[in-house]
Amino acid sequence: MQIQCPGCGMKTGFLLTQSTYEGPFRCGKCRGLFTIRIANRKLKSIESLSEEEFEKGQQVESSDTEEV
Repeated sequence: MQIQCPGCGMKTGFLLTQSTYEGPFRCGKCRGLFTIRIANRKLKSIESLSEEEFEKGQQVESSDTEEV
């Protein structure tokens, strides 16, 4: 799917392994930080994030995928 950056307008491909996703996203052009919510393979929301919030989102996402 394609996500259009609200900051610079660049469209970026976003590969999904599931039909839903909620988490951090960084624009490849302007490096803007956002949290996105996708449901049924459609973008439902995109909101700006601070660098600190983005890092927290990355940590949570990686801990969700680690083996126990």
